[in-house]
Amino acid sequence: MLLKQIKNFFIGILLGAGAILPGISSGVICVVLGMYDKLIDSIFNLFKDFKKSFYYLFPIFIGGLLGIFIFGNILKTLFNYFPIPTSFCFIGLILGSIPMLVKKINSEHKFKLRYIFFSLFTFILGYILVILENNININNEIINYSTNFLILSGFLMSIGIVVPGVSNTLILMCIGIYSTYLSAISSLNLYILVPMGIGLLVGCLFFLFIIKLLLQNFYMQTYYSIIGFTLGSVLVLYSPLSFNFTGFISILLLIFGFIVAGKLEKIE
Repeated sequence: MLLKQIKNFFIGILLGAGAILPGISSGVICVVLGMYDKLIDSIFNLFKDFKKSFYYLFPIFIGGLLGIFIFGNILKTLFNYFPIPTSFCFIGLILGSIPMLVKKINSEHKFKLRYIFFSLFTFILGYILVILENNININNEIINYSTNFLILSGFLMSIGIVVPGVSNTLILMCIGIYSTYLSAISSLNLYILVPMGIGLLVGCLFFLFIIKLLLQNFYMQTYYSIIGFTLGSVLVLYSPLSFNFTGFISILLLIFGFIVAGKLEKIE
């Protein structure tokens, strides 16, 4: 029990970091660590089986807060100063999770060849989102937004939190509030964070409910779509490698991440 809670605490840290880093989706991190559907079930079972769900969700919640305000800055520094090795470590984590995920869902439901087309479609969609994110200029101007707009921004941001492979930072960039959001986090500006948090909470519950319905009625189609989005997120992180020390370290970290992803899946 203690080992699981420690694991969930560190998962929460990664989810928090994923909420602020460009190109990293919290939903992808959930998929990588094999806890996506379990997290959804725990949220909606909170009032049905409060004790069990609380023990599962509480360390994730605390870790998430820590990830947003502390560890997210560490990862941001790593991406700024060591972008290629850090990116390849995440690529390894993502790629290492896919075989375990495919094995898991195919053991629960019968595989059909047409499910591959769902992955292909969402992979292409993820690639389009990568192109959009790479071509959007971040507006560094801090603007005083209305409360209603901040709530709406948090609501839309939740899509990137819930749907694997959809970057919440892309959504915030598109509506021109990304820099304001980062500034609010660094300065703990509650006038911005509270309304966005309200919208985020409502949005997460809404879109999680949609995902839960899809998993209940179209389990294989939904998960193969998630796999496509997840693989598409690799394109955000990938950079060409050079045959030098940085390239060598990056390959080692990719292998390390691939192995770690498989090990984390087995901690129950």
